[in-house]
Amino acid sequence: MIFEESYARLEEILEKMNSGKVSLDESLKLYEEADKLIASCNKRLNEAEKKIETLLKTRSGELVVDDEDVPILEEFNPSQGSL
Repeated sequence: MIFEESYARLEEILEKMNSGKVSLDESLKLYEEADKLIASCNKRLNEAEKKIETLLKTRSGELVVDDEDVPILEEFNPSQGSL
């Protein structure tokens, strides 16, 4: 599953579990599925973050950070054109 599909499935599971119309056994199955999806999404987000940090490095190979060593990010604006 791609990230967006996993996230959409998590939303579906949350809606079902919050409906109050799901049995205990079904709730446990949904919880287990959600736990796996969360782990998968977190892994993908961490990988994306690493790629972004690599892209934010200066030409000298240094990551641009602020005073607290947090990477400085630029807001994405798709209207600025492509790379």
